Amino acid sequence: MKSTPIIVNKRIKPFVKWAGGKGQLLKEIQSTYPEQLGKKYTKYAEPFVGGGAVLFDILNKYDLESIYISDINKELITTYRAIRDNINELIALLSLMQNEYLPKGTPERKEYYYAIRDKYNSLIIDNIDDGLHCAAYFIFLNKTCFNGLYRVNRKGLFNVPIGAYKNPLICDKENLIGISQKLNRVKIECADYKKSSDFIDDKTFVYFDPPYRPLTDTASFTAYTENLFDDEAQRELAEYVDAVSKKGAMVVVSNSDPKNSNTKDDFFDTLYSSLNIKRVKANRMINCNSEARGRINELLIANF
Repeated sequence: MKSTPIIVNKRIKPFVKWAGGKGQLLKEIQSTYPEQLGKKYTKYAEPFVGGGAVLFDILNKYDLESIYISDINKELITTYRAIRDNINELIALLSLMQNEYLPKGTPERKEYYYAIRDKYNSLIIDNIDDGLHCAAYFIFLNKTCFNGLYRVNRKGLFNVPIGAYKNPLICDKENLIGISQKLNRVKIECADYKKSSDFIDDKTFVYFDPPYRPLTDTASFTAYTENLFDDEAQRELAEYVDAVSKKGAMVVVSNSDPKNSNTKDDFFDTLYSSLNIKRVKANRMINCNSEARGRINELLIANF
């Protein structure tokens, strides 16, 4: 049973950095929220929750009747559940690791980091049901690894090297407690996005943020799980968007804009031709050359 201090009107923020996170596009996404959100639309679903930037914005702004989130990344979902259900124990573990890690010199930090990475991967390899330690290791690694990047190999094992942060905040206690309290009524599933069908109805606002379609052959990073999301998967998602739209749900979808690299590529314009497509600016790197980072278009696709 949780026992946490009451935090009044505490604004929460994502507890991990996530590839493709929506922090920089949040204002654009906010502009797509239905006017009747919290009134006519009293439910929210986010079937590719990832780092949760939009989820936490919704939780900060609206008091909805019910919320559903899901992701196929088992360890990510385990962490969301641990924050919701075991916050005191999680904070204790993170505080311990923070107090052990920060005073160390560089060689000792490396040894500590890779020991935690090995423990985390052992939980995955051996399929050990230890959600609390999995969550603690997950957050620790995200806060201390190179560039806060979550990446796994084909076996599903975390393989990011240590980062060079001087004083990482491993245990953001106040934010974690705020998240725990606001997740209290959220249904959290480790599942394919299609499982959200039973939740979604004509009172639901749905935000889909699937793995983006790569803009170039060298920009195909989707490895926050060992599964890939190809063009056929994008087409299946579009069919699902159509199905939940017919239920009366209000839907917004994010994706890359193929026209950044090929002006004749109408993949999404054709796929979502019956919906409203808005091009918005984002800072992204479109290939493996770090100098190619710049302002490019992304898509926000809505059925209203």
